[in-house]
Amino acid sequence: MTRSIGPVTRARMVALGASLALAAGAFALFFAQRQTGGLWVELTRALLILMATFWLAWGAAQAALGLWPAPAPQPRRATPRGRCAILVPVHEEDPQATFARIAAMDAALADTPQAGLFDIAILSDTRSAHGAAREAAWYLELLRSRDAEGRIFYRRRSSNAGRKAGNIEDFLKTSGAAYEFALILDADSLMAPDTIIEMARRMEAEPRLGLLQSLPGVIRASSVFGRAMQFSAALHSPIFARGVARLQGETGPFWGHNAMVRVRAFAESCALPDLAGPPPFGGHILSHDYVEAALLARAGWIVRLDEDLSGSFEEGPENILAHAKRDRRWCQGNLQHARLLAAPGLRPWSRFVFVQGILAYVSSLFWLGFLATTILAPALRVEPDYFPLDGWSFPVLPPNETTRTAGLIIGVLGLLILPKLMIAVQAIRSGRAAGFGGAARLMGSTLAEIALSSVTAPIFLMFQTRSVLQVLSGRDGGWPASARGEGRLGLIESWQASRWISVVGLAGLAITWRLSPELVGWLIPVAGPMIAAPLVIWATSLPSRALFAVPSETRPDPILARQDAIMADWSRGPAPGTDETPATAAPAQEPQHV
Repeated sequence: MTRSIGPVTRARMVALGASLALAAGAFALFFAQRQTGGLWVELTRALLILMATFWLAWGAAQAALGLWPAPAPQPRRATPRGRCAILVPVHEEDPQATFARIAAMDAALADTPQAGLFDIAILSDTRSAHGAAREAAWYLELLRSRDAEGRIFYRRRSSNAGRKAGNIEDFLKTSGAAYEFALILDADSLMAPDTIIEMARRMEAEPRLGLLQSLPGVIRASSVFGRAMQFSAALHSPIFARGVARLQGETGPFWGHNAMVRVRAFAESCALPDLAGPPPFGGHILSHDYVEAALLARAGWIVRLDEDLSGSFEEGPENILAHAKRDRRWCQGNLQHARLLAAPGLRPWSRFVFVQGILAYVSSLFWLGFLATTILAPALRVEPDYFPLDGWSFPVLPPNETTRTAGLIIGVLGLLILPKLMIAVQAIRSGRAAGFGGAARLMGSTLAEIALSSVTAPIFLMFQTRSVLQVLSGRDGGWPASARGEGRLGLIESWQASRWISVVGLAGLAITWRLSPELVGWLIPVAGPMIAAPLVIWATSLPSRALFAVPSETRPDPILARQDAIMADWSRGPAPGTDETPATAAPAQEPQHV
């Protein structure tokens, strides 16, 4: 009896098969025409491009699956009856902005028939006395303005053991029995009431559903970099997320926030141990969300991403340095998952998700290694005519480095750019373009985002490479507090943070000119942005409204207006507990350190 292949297995086979085929093609392109270095140099270069191409192809495959017209299954819904705690972990945040979001969600839920099912718990890990005092004062203002005694709670832990994951675990141990569901947010999260209630309906309807992940949209960006990320999240992320959902099925992702969990499932399955040894590979598990998703799946619970859940929002970094600062922690957390690949009982796809997270950062080493071996190949030349291997001799093909490089660039650009253009065309054909300012503005924004990401990609390559090397060398990045609302950078600050990238770019170009002058023209798109990194970082941090319109601006959700109104009301008078206005009472942002 033949066993039929399910849609999730079929999607995985297609995506993996296509990615491996493209990677093998890149390998053949460079190894079949070996001629500049010895066998081991050429083999190393071909293997590096194979791994790097696989990672790019895998991302393109996810986009292709998201664009595939097969209709997604309609989730079941039921009347929500279980009580839900909305959890807002905070750590050295601006309490005025954070509590305004909470007030907006509470006010919006109060207008619904299900309001009595939801409580809000603010879980503070703030360590500074000044920050704790401000939180306490603003909490009292929140209670007063919302008349929320017995509905909105605040507690500050005496120890921040386990950080965010430990904070949530502590709440579930002490208060979780009072609730069936918990909606886990970040300090910058904002969710519409209809979205929260819809998530509860879906959780109620499927008793095996342990975690339901929404797709957060980025809001309130003002800089060139921030608005480009906001645009990409609004246009591209739903398609990529649909592809991810089709690949992962019931073993879906958890991104640590804007997700609803079944309290019993989470409490029984997701206690995280500290890993043996010191950081960065030991100690507390930094990227806990992926691990918690894997543990839920191991225990038999469904972990699902529903990308159709609109009304889920977060704020993003406003400049490249802020993004790189966050990325350093994510890098350490993902590489730490190498310790968990052989953990007992995990589902095979959960292990593969760990591998994906590791590849997301290690791929920067593949690209840099490929560039280095390509540039240095002439200096490493060993056999000019033949490559002996196991008693056989393979004649060297005529030199054709330019053709190979051109083929590589065309392939890389195709994998990076073609999915974005296809998504833009699909948005225009489906009517989504109206939310982005119309078809013409959507296409202009798409082309501008492609150009900007092409310029910033070499800079991110260097930041990620440094992060990986720091982790591999044993340097612990810790868990720094998030700097919300950071924006415009000074040129000096940008120079100080990225001058090393300029030096590496200049050195790479000089070495290429000396050893492989025919490759200088091909290297300019990579070395040029690296040399200009301080200018790029500074310029992309400047405010701009010229492009990148998104639906949250053209058709804003009412929850955004509620937050704005509350912030405006709270900003008129002195900050709670002080004689200063909220703007002057807030502590100054520290300089960016990446």
